[in-house]
Amino acid sequence: MDADDADRTALAWLDPGPFLRGVAWLDQARRPVRADPADTMRLPWDTGERATLPIGVRLEFTAAGAHAVEIRYRATVPGPTDALHDLAHGFALWDRRGLLREVWSEPAPEAVVRIDLPGGPGPFTVHPPEAQAPLVLGLRGVGGSLAPAPPAPRWVVHGDSITEGWWSTRPAHGWPAVAGRALGWDTVNLGYAGAARGELATAEQLADLPADALTLAFGTNCWTRVPHSVPLLYETTRAFLDLVRQGHPQTPLLLLSPVLRPDAERTPNRLGATLGALRDAMERVARDRIAAGDDRLVLLPGRDLLGPEHLADGLHPNDAGHQVLGLAVATALRRAWFDAG
Repeated sequence: MDADDADRTALAWLDPGPFLRGVAWLDQARRPVRADPADTMRLPWDTGERATLPIGVRLEFTAAGAHAVEIRYRATVPGPTDALHDLAHGFALWDRRGLLREVWSEPAPEAVVRIDLPGGPGPFTVHPPEAQAPLVLGLRGVGGSLAPAPPAPRWVVHGDSITEGWWSTRPAHGWPAVAGRALGWDTVNLGYAGAARGELATAEQLADLPADALTLAFGTNCWTRVPHSVPLLYETTRAFLDLVRQGHPQTPLLLLSPVLRPDAERTPNRLGATLGALRDAMERVARDRIAAGDDRLVLLPGRDLLGPEHLADGLHPNDAGHQVLGLAVATALRRAWFDAG
C-alpha cells in the first residue's frame, strides 16, 4: 500500500454539506434543488423541471497539506439515445486567480474523481458538471486535510436561460458565476431556462430565501414564450418587486433588464409588444420605485451591455458575452452594496 492509499484508508469521507455553496433548498433526498420543494405545485412545469438541475452548486474548501481532493458522487447515466449521452462530464478546479485544471470522468451510479491541488491553502472551488445532476456524496483530502471555505455574502440571482448560463462552455463561465467570483460572494443561481416570466409564486419563494443581495434578470421570455403586453409586464414587475420586498425590505437589489435580442427588439409579439417596449416597462417600474424611496434598488439597463458579437445564437451570450455581462453586474452590485453600507 503506497502513502496515498494509506491516507485514503485512514481518512473517512467528509459530509459535503458544509462545503457546498450555491444551495437554495434541499429536497427530501438531501439533493440541492432550485425551487422550494414544499411549494412546487404553484410553479409552472418548466420552472419545476429546470429547478431540479444543480446549476451553480459547487464545493469550496481550504487545504492543509493536501495535494489532491477526492470527490465521491452519483450521477444520472444517460441512455445511448439520450440527448446528453455525449456531453462531456468534467470537474473544474478554480481559485481566485482562475481555472487551475479540469478532470474528466463518466456519469455513474457511484464513482470517485481525484483532482490534484497546487501548493497553498486555497481557498479552492470545484465546479461539478451540471447536465447529469451529480449528487456529491462525500469528499476528502489526499495527504492532508480539507476544511470548508469561510462564509461569504449570499447573493441570490433569478432569471431565465441567460442567467442559467446557456451557451457558456463551462458551468464556471456563466455570468452569475463570473460576477460572484469578481465580488467574492456565494452565488445562488435561480435561473430557469424557458421560464422566469415574473411568476409571483417565485417572488414569494425569493422573499422567504435568506439573501444578503438579490438580482432579478427576467423579461426575455415575456416577449414570445408567454407573450405579455406592455401594461401587463409593468404590473407583473411591480407586483414581483412588491412581494420580494416583503421579505427583503432593505436588501440591496439589482434589476437587470433584458439584454440585446436583435430579432425581438422591434418585432411585436402577439399582444403588440416589442422586446424594446417590454424592457422599457420593466425599467420604468424600477425608476418609479427608486423615486418613491426604495434607495436599496439599483437598475442596470441591459440593452447596451452586449453587442451582436457577444451572442452565440442571436439570443444567448457566448463565453465572452457572459464575461462582459458578469463584470457589468458585479460593478453595479458593488456600488449598491457599498451604498447600502
